[in-house]
Amino acid sequence: MIKISKLLFAASLCCVLALTSCSDEECTQTTWYEDIDEDGLGNPDISQEACEQPIGYVSDNTDANDTGVLTVVDVDETLFLADGSSLTVTLVDCTLSDGSSAKCYEIVTKANPSDHEMGPWCPENISDGEEAGGVWLEGGEIYDVDGAFVENMATFYDDATWKMYDDNGDIFTTETFEDCQNAANPNVGAEYQNFCVECLPSYVTDISNTYLIPATPVKLDTPADFAMMGPPGMAVTGPSNRGIAFNGVVFDAPAPTDAILGAYTLAPFDDAGGHINPNAGYHYHAATGISTNIAQSDGHAGMIGYAMDGHAIYARLDTDGNEPTDLDECRGHYDDVRGYHYHVDYAGNNNFINCLGGAYAE
Repeated sequence: MIKISKLLFAASLCCVLALTSCSDEECTQTTWYEDIDEDGLGNPDISQEACEQPIGYVSDNTDANDTGVLTVVDVDETLFLADGSSLTVTLVDCTLSDGSSAKCYEIVTKANPSDHEMGPWCPENISDGEEAGGVWLEGGEIYDVDGAFVENMATFYDDATWKMYDDNGDIFTTETFEDCQNAANPNVGAEYQNFCVECLPSYVTDISNTYLIPATPVKLDTPADFAMMGPPGMAVTGPSNRGIAFNGVVFDAPAPTDAILGAYTLAPFDDAGGHINPNAGYHYHAATGISTNIAQSDGHAGMIGYAMDGHAIYARLDTDGNEPTDLDECRGHYDDVRGYHYHVDYAGNNNFINCLGGAYAE
């Protein structure tokens, strides 16, 4: 066990830096533990005491295998609910964003989830209960889009323009593919103002999307940002999608709720956190616990899919209802069982993860 004298360290730190006389009582010391593999867990057998955290040391002392070799967990393609038709997974050659050649899983999906039903989204009348509609994400909260929610939107948003129903209480809802296309357009016309936008699965039967994720994730020193739209309207850096659920449905970027509401339309998500875009098909904007969740034997949060860099994505809370407290800026952290992995954000935040800690396929 490596120890540094409390008296010697305190006296030298206080007196040298302050250039004044001082005593060891002026500096409260903490025991810090060596963290060679930089996983946030310290080696209980190698420590030092200091007033400030030394480089390469942490306050945790629970790492029994601080070898400097991090656990890397390959993508398990058998976890995908592939059926050979609406969802296929194939190993192919690829190039990653760090310039390296790699193997990737090519996921071709019609985004037709086999583990839950899609919808409903819009209730038909303001008397309908929560089972008739989906959900809406606002201000970090999840709201049931039932009849009462639609009836009270003017109060909810403090804007008298909102009235999405007629004198009989019937809610104005898109009813055709053309309506869906027009109402989902960023430049939606005034004729769709105060409509509940409901694009149905039958509108997108011919859509197929292809995604690549590294078979073996490669952790980067600097996280990769997701693509943002910048002038002149081109995507800047990284993929826009966050990851893929086991059913082949993509974890998408945050929904543009301000643009939707700004046109006085509402495009609810179903209870699984998904809705349909006529160009991209069905996709998720929140993890609500309905899609496939693979339980972990140690009480860790269940696994729900993979990020675009091949690192696994897990639910927000463990079996005791606790959220990890050591997540990095991407909402990721490390353990010896799962390697580096992510935990999704609260569904009401209209978000999954914040960035990618690993290289992605280009």
